[in-house]
Amino acid sequence: MVSITDLLIVLFTTFGFGLIPFTGPSTLFIASNSALILGVHDPPTLIAIAFLVALGSALAKSVHYMVTFFVSKSLSEKRQQRLNEHAKKINRWAGLLLFVVATTPIPDDPVVIPLGLTKYSPYKFFTAFFAGKLIITVIGAFLGSWTGKQLSEWFTPEATIVTSIILTVVATLALLKLDLNELAEKIMRRIKH
Repeated sequence: MVSITDLLIVLFTTFGFGLIPFTGPSTLFIASNSALILGVHDPPTLIAIAFLVALGSALAKSVHYMVTFFVSKSLSEKRQQRLNEHAKKINRWAGLLLFVVATTPIPDDPVVIPLGLTKYSPYKFFTAFFAGKLIITVIGAFLGSWTGKQLSEWFTPEATIVTSIILTVVATLALLKLDLNELAEKIMRRIKH
C-alpha cells in the first residue's frame, strides 16, 4: 500500500530533479522508477504517481520559465524588441511544440528558456507542458509496473531497485550525449552561415 508520504516524496523528488537545468533525469524514468520502487500495480495509484510526476516536473520547469521571463525584462530595449519580433513568429506554434517536447524523454530546457524570454503566456506554458508530461508519465508509470511484475520473477526487490537506478543513469547519460551532439551540430551550422 502506497502512503501519502510516498506520494509526496515522488512529487518533491520530481520537482527537485526538474530544477536541475538540462541534465535532470527524464520524467518517463522517474515515473517508471517510482512505480517500480513502490511496487505499485493498481491503475488508480499508477495514475496518481504519473499525475504527481507531471505536476512536479511542470512546477520545476515553471521556475525555469519564470526566471527567464523576468530576466528578459532586464535586457536592453533593442534585444527586447528583437525577442518580441521572434515571439510573433513562435507563439502560434509554441504550445504545440512545448506539448510535443514535453511528451518525449529529451531535455526540454532548449524550448522552455526561449519561451520565457519571449514572454509566452505562463498559463498556456503550464497547461501545454503539464499535459505533455502527463502523457509520458502515465506511460512511464505503467511501464514501471509491468517491468516490476516481470523482474519480480527473476530478481529480489533490492536487485530490481539497483538495476532500475543503473538503467536510469545509463539512459540519462545516453540521452545527454545524443542531445549534446545535436547541439554541437546546430552550433557548427550557424557558425558556417
